[in-house]
Amino acid sequence: MKRTISVLVENRAGVLSRVAGLFARRGFNIESLAVGPTAEAGVSCITIVADDRDNVMEQINKQLNKLIDVIKLKEYAPDELISRELLLIKVNAAAQNRGEIAELARLAGGKVCDITRSSMTIEYCDTPDRVENFLELCRTYGIKRVVRTGAAAIEKGQHPLSLDE
Repeated sequence: MKRTISVLVENRAGVLSRVAGLFARRGFNIESLAVGPTAEAGVSCITIVADDRDNVMEQINKQLNKLIDVIKLKEYAPDELISRELLLIKVNAAAQNRGEIAELARLAGGKVCDITRSSMTIEYCDTPDRVENFLELCRTYGIKRVVRTGAAAIEKGQHPLSLDE
């Protein structure tokens, strides 16, 4: 089962390396990783998605809490989150199928960002599962390049992860 952890950390050099190192030392794969500043000055949020098939997330949480730069963390079940991922995809696009590709992007909620004689670049943002589905639909045209962000996630409801909590 995939688990998501949001970690509030002090925004300092080396913090991400120490957090990722906890996973690496235990041979545990990070499926998705996103980092960005929060509304609080000097504080960043690291969103980590990992597969908890070996039930080691509790152990990881305890180890993360021991890091001096970690301010607060919380693990979330999938139904407690709103999660989005950004996909930039460059597909082969000959003149005869550009309209079809543009329509696919429009229907899916994506946006054509760039068109050349032989390719189109599409921006698509949605849940990680829908991003994967859109990527599969694009394979029929031939993919030249794919760039994806990690999942950015925020908890549902009125009680956000914050310094005040």
